[in-house]
Amino acid sequence: MLTKISPRRLLATAAVLVFGALPARAVAQSAGDHIALGDRAHAAMDAPAALQHYEAAIKVEPKNYEALWKATREAVDVGEFNPDPKERDRLYSLAELYARRAVDANPSDAEGHFHLARALGRKALSLGSRDRVKYAGDVRAQALEALKLDPKSAGAQHIMGMWNYNIMKLSGVTRFMAKTFLGGKVFDSANWDDAQRYMEESVANEPNRLVHHLDLARVYVARGAKDKARAQYEATINGTPTEYNDKNFQAEATKELAELK
Repeated sequence: MLTKISPRRLLATAAVLVFGALPARAVAQSAGDHIALGDRAHAAMDAPAALQHYEAAIKVEPKNYEALWKATREAVDVGEFNPDPKERDRLYSLAELYARRAVDANPSDAEGHFHLARALGRKALSLGSRDRVKYAGDVRAQALEALKLDPKSAGAQHIMGMWNYNIMKLSGVTRFMAKTFLGGKVFDSANWDDAQRYMEESVANEPNRLVHHLDLARVYVARGAKDKARAQYEATINGTPTEYNDKNFQAEATKELAELK
């Protein structure tokens, strides 16, 4: 005796047969799908979720340039204000790994070099003096390569501005020791004029990024230009957050503005 099968069950069985016959790649999400999801999470200022999506894209396509540099960006963002030092160091090391792979995948694009410079700069904070000096040279070299490929790269301009700022903030004795005993002769190129010029250019090229305004304010404070610094702090505080750490940047700007005398 034949068993009557409902139309719904027939459709379900047919779907299983059809999709079961397809290769796994046809059903699985592509690297492009994962990147699109990562972009959505990034736009929503959800860096941890964005990082997961970009890493999923990398698993599908290990040499996907876009996934690699975007994963680097998110790893640094997640690490920047992370309260756990071990997790922060892990994220920075991961960011460096992805960035180096991005540069290998596409050495002629500025994004990879910029994000490598940024990752190296963050990782250097957890290292000893000798390694910090070595990383300082690498950070500068990668940022300058990004600017060679894209002279209006606001990110690379920011890195060069803060590179000059951070070195000029060191005591004269520390700079002398770095240059004389640790091979940091590149420190000789640092100066306040370049710190200010690069940061002003980054603000001009990306006026909506709050971190540019915050770090330009810090350069102005160091140079004694308090009125200009106040204007940049206020631009940070009153700006619209668009990135994962913008609320933290606004909190820092509020604190530093209150301390400005």
